[in-house]
Amino acid sequence: MSLLIKNGRIIDPIEDRDGIYDIFIEDGIVKKIGKDLNLEADRLIDASNKWVVPGLIDVHVHLREPGFEHKETIETGARAAAKGGFTTICPMPNTNPPIDSKSIIDYINKKSEDAVVNILPVGAITIGQDGKDITNMPKMKKAGIWAVSDDGKSVMDAKLLKEAMELAKANDLPMLSHCEDMTLMGGSMNEGENSRLFGLKGIGKEAEDIITARDIILANTTGAQLHLCHVSTKLSLDIIRFAKSMGANITAETAPHYFILTDDRVKDKETNTLDTNAKMSPPLRTKEDLEAMKEALKDNTIDMIATDHAPHHADEKDTSFSSAPFGIVGLETSFALSYTHLVEAGILSPLELIEKMSANPAKLIGLDKGTIGEGKVADIAIINPNKEYLIDSNEFASKSKNTPFNGVKVKGQIDYTIVGGEIVYKD
Repeated sequence: MSLLIKNGRIIDPIEDRDGIYDIFIEDGIVKKIGKDLNLEADRLIDASNKWVVPGLIDVHVHLREPGFEHKETIETGARAAAKGGFTTICPMPNTNPPIDSKSIIDYINKKSEDAVVNILPVGAITIGQDGKDITNMPKMKKAGIWAVSDDGKSVMDAKLLKEAMELAKANDLPMLSHCEDMTLMGGSMNEGENSRLFGLKGIGKEAEDIITARDIILANTTGAQLHLCHVSTKLSLDIIRFAKSMGANITAETAPHYFILTDDRVKDKETNTLDTNAKMSPPLRTKEDLEAMKEALKDNTIDMIATDHAPHHADEKDTSFSSAPFGIVGLETSFALSYTHLVEAGILSPLELIEKMSANPAKLIGLDKGTIGEGKVADIAIINPNKEYLIDSNEFASKSKNTPFNGVKVKGQIDYTIVGGEIVYKD
């Protein structure tokens, strides 16, 4: 199978390439990049006025399988990823049972064989994610994990976490940290003026800030590679920025909702009711935090954009705000939201956006991807940056539709997603 992509604007931060080129792909590999290539191919794609970028990579998703297949499956989550331009996604371990042993990893890998995108699982730090006993990381790494996390909650025992970091470092496994002090939780939205106005118990920002600082200190002590998940507060950003200035071995991510929405979105202005599709963990924060997030994306305090794709069945969200589960879907909206609110807004350049959505995630995972170079695997997304449309959750490939962005106008449509030289999604 051969494929010729003509006249596309290749945006590749690793190759530092931003220009109009043709790409010839054969047997899943990029064979030739150049101007006006005149080569015979089984298929031709005219990418005039389109972006041709390395396939997007998401280090933080929830595919819900095994145990919660009514929310999402590996198959449906992979199709949602392809529709969003993602070619590699990394499911977190808070399934049922959790991804905490070789047998569960083998199950994930087997179920992923027919997935339309690459699936790279994250293993749990503690058995059952109960925060008590450390998992067999060497065995799990051999089975196929690339990182460890107890995402969904923090490991509260600092001594245990230090030991886990030492083990992770010995096995060359990054640790992905969910930064929330569980003793300060119990609320359902950001603690502040709006939580009082809406009559909801709040979650203080200090819950995130305390664990951010603690985990950075422990990572600095042990030498472990620490990645901070879904950062949402200004103080956490200040702590990360300071730590990086001191040479700490850390990276950090945020998600589109943290640089687009604030906690007033909890109440839907049109219906004047509380919207459970605006409930996530950590919660939406304030305008000050949102502006700080944009600055952190600009100055590289935040290294990457992840989705924290967290599907829930409509019936689970159709309850009181305090009772509803945390989380929103994001795979099919992430690029367009990021392009609209970061590139169109002049905060990031196209190269910088692709760096945060492809190149930097590839570096964290240790993948030879995140680039379009001759000899590289052809994981590619073709995007129409000028296409304006309304997000319609009814059209999602995901099993779940829980998004606060339904009906929102965006620009940047995924036209094609190519994995290993095969077209797995076409608009």
